[in-house]
Amino acid sequence: MKRIIASVLLVLSLVVLMSPAVFAEEAAAAAVASSADAKLKYYGVAALACGLAIGIAALGTGIGQGLGLKGATEGIARNPGASGKITTTLIIGLAMIESLAIYALVVALILLFVNPFKI
Repeated sequence: MKRIIASVLLVLSLVVLMSPAVFAEEAAAAAVASSADAKLKYYGVAALACGLAIGIAALGTGIGQGLGLKGATEGIARNPGASGKITTTLIIGLAMIESLAIYALVVALILLFVNPFKI
């Protein structure tokens, strides 16, 4: 399982590192194409990138929340007397993890609705 996760992270890292070259080629092609066609290409790529970003953020936060809940339930099962403190800490931790997904959503929406063609 760790090899699969490492492979996926490696592929995603390569995609992120190679994306400037791809966007540079698209920018050069967009300069040749008409303005409307360039806008359509940009917003198509932006929508795809935003969807991918939100998907990765949701995956990461889901894994983090699942691991946190697993640890809390194991802790309560071992020591039921400490369930109040564990539950309080769990809720605060889950709120912090969920805020990361909200930040990713805000950044994705900013990237989606920015107008790079305004002069």
